[in-house]
Amino acid sequence: MARRRVEDSAAAGADVPALAVEAHDLIKQFGGRRGLDGVDLAVPSGAFLSIFGPNGAGKTTLLRMLALLSRPTRGSLRILGIDALEEPDALRSRIGLISHKSMQYGDLTARENLEFFSSLYEGEPNRELIDELLRLVELDHRANDCARTFSRGMQQRLSIARALVMDPDLVLLDEPYSGLDPHAAELFDELIGRVRDGRTFIMVSHDLEKGYEMCTHALILARGKVVVCAEKAQIDAAAFKDLYLATVGMRVA
Repeated sequence: MARRRVEDSAAAGADVPALAVEAHDLIKQFGGRRGLDGVDLAVPSGAFLSIFGPNGAGKTTLLRMLALLSRPTRGSLRILGIDALEEPDALRSRIGLISHKSMQYGDLTARENLEFFSSLYEGEPNRELIDELLRLVELDHRANDCARTFSRGMQQRLSIARALVMDPDLVLLDEPYSGLDPHAAELFDELIGRVRDGRTFIMVSHDLEKGYEMCTHALILARGKVVVCAEKAQIDAAAFKDLYLATVGMRVA
């Protein structure tokens, strides 16, 4: 899939920011509990960051913040070089979210779902891109069938198309392999590989092996704090696994 936004930016002489995500001292307060507790994060453009940690560690809270679905109680957040707290509307069409939830309308066809999400930002849906995406996720033969008739794997493939319909620069994945059988997971891997070029990916995962295999950078959260965040090339795989298992074994308040 061609990166239209990247090509257009290059043609216009625009600089691609060195960091796709830059966060400082992110805090999210839920009553007397902190879901995030002073998180600092720097994700280079084009990286694939996998986020690990036990239940309640703050993974989903952080991802929702990056998806502009939640605001921090305190801290600063820049996404794609833009202040996400001051100018969220300038970023919404540049961020795609793929979740374990389909986030689709079951009574709409695959094509109608993509047309609807495309029209949210462009007014008129980009039908050329929609056709390209349906081919990419191998749903062009089911384009006019209602999404509720799709298998779990097909719904996830449609979720990829929905997340890419605005040609985003940042793609967020929230446990995208949840509920997929091995064949569907393999297809999902292939699809992610096809659309990796020119985009930054951030994925929350409980599957250490899969998440570690896919990433260029790895982050472990526990009790809302960063335990480790580093480029994979600088991480000893065995030591990282031991640290992850020790972190998962910690009691989360």
